[in-house]
Amino acid sequence: MKNKNSFSMTEGNIITVILIFAFPIFLGNIFQQLYNVVDTAVIGNVLGDDALAAVGASAALYGLVIGFSSGITNGFSVVLARFFGAKDEEKMRESVAWIYVLTVVIGGILTVLSLIYLHPILEALKTPDNLIARTDRYLRIILVFSLIIMIYNMFSGILRAIGNSRVPLYFLIISSVLNAILDYVFVKNLGLGIAGAAYATIIAMAISVVLCALYIWLKCPMLRFSAAYLKWDATLLKELLTTGFSMGLMLVVVSIGSVALQRAVNSLGETIMTAHTAARKLDEVFMLPLGTLSMASSTFASQNLGAGKYDRVQKGIKQGILLAMGWSLISIVCVFCFGRSMIHLLTGTSNQEVIKWAYLYIRINIAFFMALGVLLILRSSLQGIGRKLVPVLGSVVELALKFAAAVFVADWLGYFGICILEPVIWIICALMVFLDFYIYFRKLPAPHS
Repeated sequence: MKNKNSFSMTEGNIITVILIFAFPIFLGNIFQQLYNVVDTAVIGNVLGDDALAAVGASAALYGLVIGFSSGITNGFSVVLARFFGAKDEEKMRESVAWIYVLTVVIGGILTVLSLIYLHPILEALKTPDNLIARTDRYLRIILVFSLIIMIYNMFSGILRAIGNSRVPLYFLIISSVLNAILDYVFVKNLGLGIAGAAYATIIAMAISVVLCALYIWLKCPMLRFSAAYLKWDATLLKELLTTGFSMGLMLVVVSIGSVALQRAVNSLGETIMTAHTAARKLDEVFMLPLGTLSMASSTFASQNLGAGKYDRVQKGIKQGILLAMGWSLISIVCVFCFGRSMIHLLTGTSNQEVIKWAYLYIRINIAFFMALGVLLILRSSLQGIGRKLVPVLGSVVELALKFAAAVFVADWLGYFGICILEPVIWIICALMVFLDFYIYFRKLPAPHS
């Protein structure tokens, strides 16, 4: 089953294996973020602060839908990685067949529901009247074609499950360059406004889907859809759905909290909305390596669990945390030295109030990145080995605290309260998942290779 189109993480130096697997994901995540950064830069520089605030008002709801679908497909890939680690090709093929079907069905349902409830949700979020029409139009275009994004995430996930993190990167680079070109043409030259940025994103992502589909068909027979392997297996379906929905629910609960938090941000006025949008975009760039390491740790843990190498799972988690600590230190230095310049470069704004509030947010968040690194590595790794409950419970705690912030903290402490909320959540949730990690590995058999 091993060939040049797959990569086993069950052998070799752990840090080397994680980095080899993680590096293409990291580059891919950078280009994925380019979609958002280019949209922000073009909209901010061409259309101005009001248009940027309109896009910012869509961020939390967009993250809710896309995050849930992405979590589901990541959960599917975790199950597939386990069978790959166990070298069980029959179960791999059965899993792949069901992953295709479940992705399309779930994606279609999510699209319909999100379109039905889009405008009422924007109103409930207190989106300003002068922004709601543009925000609605931008989101509606994205959501109509959200199945394309989910299918791309599915293809990327099943390729990562067999250790192939390079190919999705190559295709994403192509579509990211195309997105940047189309952004400028649609927004600047054709005058389509923020809708043009939405069209550019969808067209570019569709290119990635086509390229991934062609590659899998030509190079990875075990990942092709085949109705012959679409056999009823209640145990397999239960594992796919529970793992997929637990990871999706974990992300959706976080996103619902972000939606609630966005409501509080919206109530503080357009200056804060613009600042928060810019700060979140920059924050997401610095989170990329942490997200990459957590994704790599999940696949590493799942493959090695399938191979029965429990000691290697534990060592991989610890070394993943060390790598996360290193990046956190680099992030802190960069933001505290160059944060204001980064915000100005990203948005093109000369409004000192926007820069001031954005810098406050990013400075506070980055200072607590070490806690975030521990949380992300442990949470993803626990999902990778089938520990679903505590990561989801941690996300529920995060949801409750964000709702509390939306109701009380913003009125009490203003935007500063919103800035300090997430670091507090990271610390609490990191302690929860660490306790589960400790309990689980105390019960495992004695280490072996």
